[in-house]
Amino acid sequence: MQKPSNARGTRDFGPKEMAKRNYVFDIIKKHFVEFGFQAIETPSIENLSTLTGKYGEEGDQLLFKILNSGDYLKDITSEDLEAGAKKTLPKLAEKGLRYDLTVPFARFVSMNRNELAFPFRRYQIQPVWRADRPQKGRYREFYQCDADIIGSDSLVNEAELIALFQSIFNGLKLNTNLLINSRKVLMGMVDSFRFTRSFY
Repeated sequence: MQKPSNARGTRDFGPKEMAKRNYVFDIIKKHFVEFGFQAIETPSIENLSTLTGKYGEEGDQLLFKILNSGDYLKDITSEDLEAGAKKTLPKLAEKGLRYDLTVPFARFVSMNRNELAFPFRRYQIQPVWRADRPQKGRYREFYQCDADIIGSDSLVNEAELIALFQSIFNGLKLNTNLLINSRKVLMGMVDSFRFTRSFY
């Protein structure tokens, strides 16, 4: 009889770990709510047509595909097999496990845009899956924690997200320094340098 084991790249969380994780999640959620973000949940399973093409070729390779139920080989022909995976895959699998929370969020907004008030502020804490090679610190199943503002391009939103992150770090009693990188500022410096050099 084979000894029970976890699937590679996954792990169990006992009561101690769950207590710690719930403590952290509760603090994060508290700050999300204080900043006016609303919780949503999306299914673990998405249509592959929603997921593929959003992460680049490498990301698409890391999607866990779910075999169609029933006799999933019945529609596969020898021509399909000769044509390769791109031809065969749609007949074998129409769904997959979400790779991140961003693409499902975009699908959610697209499907519910008439019911949402914009700018829409959402937070989401749910597991995601990646068919990556497991190694130390890299798991195939892990939680992602997202907060997004959609429907406004105001830079005030960016400043507010930075304040939110700092508020969460303070709530977790983490001593952090947030370093901000902006291409616009960098390009402004480059332009300024070009302008200054033109005088010499």
